[in-house]
Amino acid sequence: MPKPGSFCVHIAARGLLGPLLEELGERIIAVRGRAVLATATGSAQPFWAQTTWLNPQWIPISSIGDAARKLAGQQRNWLAHLDNASGLNRRTTLIQEALPHVSARLLTFGDAAPTAPLGAFLLWTPDLMLASASTSSPFADGEVHFAENRDEPPGRAYLKLWEAFTIFGCRPAPGELCIELGAAPGSWTWVLAQCGARVFSLDKAPLAEHIAKLQNVEHCLGSGFALTPDCVGRIDWLFSDMICYPQRLLALIRQWIDAKTMRRALCTIKFQSQQDHSLIAEFAAIPGSQIRHLSCNKHELTWFYQECRP
Repeated sequence: MPKPGSFCVHIAARGLLGPLLEELGERIIAVRGRAVLATATGSAQPFWAQTTWLNPQWIPISSIGDAARKLAGQQRNWLAHLDNASGLNRRTTLIQEALPHVSARLLTFGDAAPTAPLGAFLLWTPDLMLASASTSSPFADGEVHFAENRDEPPGRAYLKLWEAFTIFGCRPAPGELCIELGAAPGSWTWVLAQCGARVFSLDKAPLAEHIAKLQNVEHCLGSGFALTPDCVGRIDWLFSDMICYPQRLLALIRQWIDAKTMRRALCTIKFQSQQDHSLIAEFAAIPGSQIRHLSCNKHELTWFYQECRP
């Protein structure tokens, strides 16, 4: 067993274990379902990890009650990570039920992310627990679940923005100017308009009719790549959820950053069957950047940028 302090536990997004294993490479120590034990490096959380257990430790247990007492002796809030292939889910669930209740209510957009420490644990064997009192995400397994709006947005892509704004702790303020490239049918445009921002959207296809009628939305038919920074002047936010090659998105982003005309940006980096780790590193190397895999991202990552001021 690796010694405490020498490794971390990274939880892969559902259905995306492969990209995480590729990213970690030779650092991998062991894999248990979606939980990947890897050598600690002190660097940032892997891009393809949904959450990371920061200080995992091995805890021998003699019973369900003993496990609950040992966890509760460290802190109040714990949530189990279940592994269907382990055959230990029933025992793990009984330990969870013996611990203080942790609310798992659906989040309402606009609510701040929880701030209370959240620990995570799993059973490695029936009498050995792997647990971490601190994790990189305040949400169970790093997954954010919202009370959804199934009536107004013309698709579920709006959940990406809800989650991104919650995770990054930043969203457009009323009156700020947002440009969205490749906006149709308008799920992201709807979110931005609901924030009170002024939205200029661009796509070869029209927005959904009820989105196009929103008072603070202006839509133009055309390619998202056709708009250049010199055409619009200073903006507060640039958004893109366009389906395009990551190399092309990176070139577009650099064009806007070099022009020094945008304060913030949030874009989806979409991959096909293979992800280019060196290209992801180029996005991450841009000063002011953060990259996360959101709960509702599929084979894609979300890139957030905030202008660095001297």
